Amino acid sequence: MFKRFFGALYVQVLIAVLIGVLVGHLYPKFGADLKPLGDAFIKLIKMVFAPVIFATVVLGIAKMESMKDLGRVGARALIYFEVLSTFALALGLIVVNVVQPGAGMNVDPKTLDTASISTYTHAAKNQSFIDFLLTIIPSSIIDAFAKNEILPIILFSLLFGIALSHMGKRAAPVIDFLEAFSHGMFVIVGMIMRVAPVAAFGAIAFTVGKYGFGSIVSLGKLMGAMYLTCILFVFLVLGAIARMSGFSLWKFLKYLKEEIFTVLGTSSSESVVPQMMKKLEFAGCSKPVVGLVVPSGLTFNPDGQCIYYTMAAIFIAQATNTPLTLTDQLIVLGVLMLTSKGSAGVTGSGFITLAATLASMGKIPVEGMVLLLGVDRFMSEARAITNTIGNAVGTMAIARWVGALDRDRADAVLNGEYHADDLKALYEGEAAREEAPRATAALIHADGEQLAPAAQYGVQAR
Repeated sequence: MFKRFFGALYVQVLIAVLIGVLVGHLYPKFGADLKPLGDAFIKLIKMVFAPVIFATVVLGIAKMESMKDLGRVGARALIYFEVLSTFALALGLIVVNVVQPGAGMNVDPKTLDTASISTYTHAAKNQSFIDFLLTIIPSSIIDAFAKNEILPIILFSLLFGIALSHMGKRAAPVIDFLEAFSHGMFVIVGMIMRVAPVAAFGAIAFTVGKYGFGSIVSLGKLMGAMYLTCILFVFLVLGAIARMSGFSLWKFLKYLKEEIFTVLGTSSSESVVPQMMKKLEFAGCSKPVVGLVVPSGLTFNPDGQCIYYTMAAIFIAQATNTPLTLTDQLIVLGVLMLTSKGSAGVTGSGFITLAATLASMGKIPVEGMVLLLGVDRFMSEARAITNTIGNAVGTMAIARWVGALDRDRADAVLNGEYHADDLKALYEGEAAREEAPRATAALIHADGEQLAPAAQYGVQAR
C-alpha cells in the first residue's frame, strides 16, 4: 500500500513541488539555477507535441464516414469555446471589481521602469488580429512543425485527414502507418512522464528562488482574487457543464489528477496534452472529437488566461488610478473576446496577449504591466490548471453534445471500475498490451459505430 501510494505519479509530482518550494526559499540562488530542469521537460513534451496532434487529428478525420460529422463537431466546438471563454472573462471582471486588489496603490505609470516588459510590448505591437488569422496558414508544412505552431498544424491535419477519407481503400496503408506511428509517440510520452517530478521540482524551485515570497505578499490580494476566481469557475461553471453532460466533476478531476499536478509543477497546459488526449479516449470520447477539440481548445478555449486578462487589465487601471466607466470595462471585455483567441498553452503567452490588448485600446497604461512581473509566474499555475481542466471538461461536453460519448464507458472509468494502474497501458506499447488481460468495452465513433476496443489499450475491466 505504502509503495503503491508513493509510486503514483501525481504523489511524486506533489512531493517534488513541496521540496522545490523549500529549496527555492532556503537557497534562492541555487533554486533559480534549477530552471533548466523544467525547461527541458517542456522541450521534451514539445518534441512529440506536433507529431501527436498531427496523427490524432488525421486519424480522427480519416475514420469519419461523413464530413457532416466534422462540420457538426467543429461548429459546436467553436460555439462552446466562445461561450465558455466569455463566461471566464466576465467572471474575472466581476471579481476584480468586487475585490478591487489594485485600489489604494496609487502608482504613477511614468515612474515605472518598462525595460523588463519591452520584449512583450514589442511582440504585441508586431501582431495584429489580421496577422494572427494569416498565421493559421503555414508558409510551409515543415516550418509549422518545426515551430510547433498549433493552428497551422491543425489546418494541415484537417485537410490531410479529409483527403484520406475521400481516398477510400487506397488510404489504408497511410492510416495503418499513422496508427503505428501514433502508438510509438505515446510510448515516448510515457517515457517522458517518468521525469515529470524532476521537472516540477526544478520549475517550482526556480520560481520561488527568483521571485521569492516577498513578491507574493506585496501583491497577495491580486493573487488571492485570481485563485478564488479560478476555483469558482471550475466548480460552478465547469461543474454545471459536467452535470449537464452526465458525469461528476469531482470524479473527473480525480481521474486527471496526474495531469493536474504535472501542470501545477510545470505551469504549462501543453505539458499534458498528449497523455490527456489518450485518457479522454479511454474514458469514452471518440477519437475524432478528442483529436479536433483538445488541440484547438489550447488556442480557442483558454479559460484560465481569460480570467487573468480581465483581472490584470482592471487591476492595472485600479493601481494607476485610471478611471474606467462601465462602458470602458465592457469594451475591455469585448476586445479580449477577440484577442484571447490568440493565446497558446505556453507560459508567457498571456503576457503578450495582454500587452497587445492594452496597447490597442490606449486607455489603460501598458506600463502598468510591470506591476505584474513579480507574481505573474505564481499566477500562471492557476491559469494553466484552469485551462487544462476547462479543455478536458469541454471535450467531454462536446462529445456528449454530438453523441460521441460512450456514457457507460465514462461511468465505468470515472467510478474506478478500471484500475488506475491499468492506465499505464495507454503509454507502454505492445509489451503492456500482451501482459494485460483483454476487455470487451469499446469506444464509439460519432455515428455510434465501434471505433476502438478497450483491448487496444490492454486494459481490463475490474
